[in-house]
Amino acid sequence: MPSAPFLRRLLASAVIALSLASCAGERPRQQLPPGQPIETAEQSREAKLCLAELDRTGSPYRALPDRYFGAGCQTLNTVQLDAIRGDDGQFALTNLGPVTCPLATTVSQWARFGVDRAAREILGSPLARIQTFGSYSCRNVAGTARRSAHSRAEAVDVAAFVLADGRRVEVLSDWNGGSAEERRFLRVVQESACKRFGTVLGPEYNAAHRNHFHLEMRGGSFCR
Repeated sequence: MPSAPFLRRLLASAVIALSLASCAGERPRQQLPPGQPIETAEQSREAKLCLAELDRTGSPYRALPDRYFGAGCQTLNTVQLDAIRGDDGQFALTNLGPVTCPLATTVSQWARFGVDRAAREILGSPLARIQTFGSYSCRNVAGTARRSAHSRAEAVDVAAFVLADGRRVEVLSDWNGGSAEERRFLRVVQESACKRFGTVLGPEYNAAHRNHFHLEMRGGSFCR
């Protein structure tokens, strides 16, 4: 009959063998690289309501997957806004990346009921295109350690407006240097933006905004 020490050694060997077999059968966990789409729960009620509201604007868009990029940068509840529906067709968009659904909805309404109408009344021609410097960018507010709204796709920078008659009204050159009508147009569209967005920054805010309007959803009606 085997001795007790021999039986204990035999039992220990069996346990180790089973443990190694179990480990051999495990699949290593996959580490997703930054920016990889994540599996999320069903969209929140708020997100669904926003997409329904964006549908009502008639502007074509594509819903995008939620992404976390690390370091406080993310694109959650975002869409790719392909164009903006106007009264007589669509307004093209230049260089616009992912934007949050609420931002896309507000930009659509501003373009149609603010910019286009101002262009018709002041400059005598409908809006054809809005040119931007983009939306999402993983960066800080200039000169600070605080993340910009761009790092969450909650802001867009608008540089110029192209009219149906071919004219281009640019924030940089026309805010002070354009015709009287062009200067008035730019100020009217900024005032219109201030009624819709939480934060609007333009050439009179600081030198960093001399060439664009910064339109952001967050903020307490800060308009400069």
